[in-house]
Amino acid sequence: MKPARPAFTPRQEPTQVTKSTPDLQDQIRGRAYGLYEQREKDGGHELDDWLQAEAEVTQQKAKKLAA
Repeated sequence: MKPARPAFTPRQEPTQVTKSTPDLQDQIRGRAYGLYEQREKDGGHELDDWLQAEAEVTQQKAKKLAA
């Protein structure tokens, strides 16, 4: 007896909010640089700045899509 195959589930594409585009990356990069400037250009926080900027930008985009 063959094992049952799982039901076919079509691959889901990422939502528009999370899809990475050059425009989205530019917005995140700009916001991350703004955070860097707010710390008076104190280095060593690049990843933290990027992640915070990414969260802020995608949250703003999600709000616009929900409206």
